[in-house]
Amino acid sequence: MTGPDLFERIRENCAEVARRARFVSIDDAALERLIALFTRERPSSPGLDPAHRPFKDPEATIAFVLTINAINFGSGWFPHLTKRDGRSGYLTIAAALRERFETKGAWSAGQLSQLDTADCAEVFGQTSDGPAGELMALYAEALRDLGSFLHREHRSRFAGPVEAAGRSAARLVAILADAMPFYRDVSRYEGLEVPFYKRAQITSSDLSSALGGKALGRFDDLDELTLFADNLVPHTLRMLEVLHYDLLLELRIDHEELLEHGCEAEVEIRAVALHAVEQIVAGCHRRGWPVNAQRVDHLLWSRGQAPSIKARPRHRTRCTFY
Repeated sequence: MTGPDLFERIRENCAEVARRARFVSIDDAALERLIALFTRERPSSPGLDPAHRPFKDPEATIAFVLTINAINFGSGWFPHLTKRDGRSGYLTIAAALRERFETKGAWSAGQLSQLDTADCAEVFGQTSDGPAGELMALYAEALRDLGSFLHREHRSRFAGPVEAAGRSAARLVAILADAMPFYRDVSRYEGLEVPFYKRAQITSSDLSSALGGKALGRFDDLDELTLFADNLVPHTLRMLEVLHYDLLLELRIDHEELLEHGCEAEVEIRAVALHAVEQIVAGCHRRGWPVNAQRVDHLLWSRGQAPSIKARPRHRTRCTFY
């Protein structure tokens, strides 16, 4: 389900889920308040994400962005990780990977294709058993997939798939999703195919941020990216009262019950959040602030780091997509 009109299909199908949704809804008044706040303050995106900081060597920057996004998932396991002081699960993993790059350089494609659970546990400061070990095993599989893909199709060059995308974020999504199963982020909802491609989309966004929108960081369709639908941005929108959850769903989440990936409620959470962000973007444009969805994503993701928001449980799903 990839192609030049991919982003429009994501928007249309998520809007249809929002129209049909039974468990998640948008509070129009709260949405307007958030739009007014954003357009009044016009906040900049805090530089929290290690994937947005370049290395001196552009090749190392590209290698880091592709490597971190190959394992940019696991939020359903994050409560079981050993975290660094004051850091979330993602920021713990990203910081450990960056330290590996700074001290030993990037893994080569050949090295990636040989990694195992114990290797990942050592690099990321985790155990090899229990829930954390399950995630390390998935990280190892994802990194082996990346190494094999680079060796098979791009002469072991990290820049290869980015060059093949030809300055098209949509084409990069297609390349990643066609080559590696953990990138095939498509759900079904009442017979409707609902694409999200969270990690494949964020790869081009991270490349653009890290490379300053130049050279292999230039994507001519970057403004067409959608929300990078995970579990933190919907939770932030819920805490801002923009999203309302059905009472039973609220109770399940507050009691930290895992939601099955692909169940109706889980698809609704991601799809309705994505549709809400589209409405935020449109509202900001109407008020004279021409932001795009990735900018709104960054703002909401950063707000989601606040202790008051993190104090309340968000939905957890164990999958390789976020």
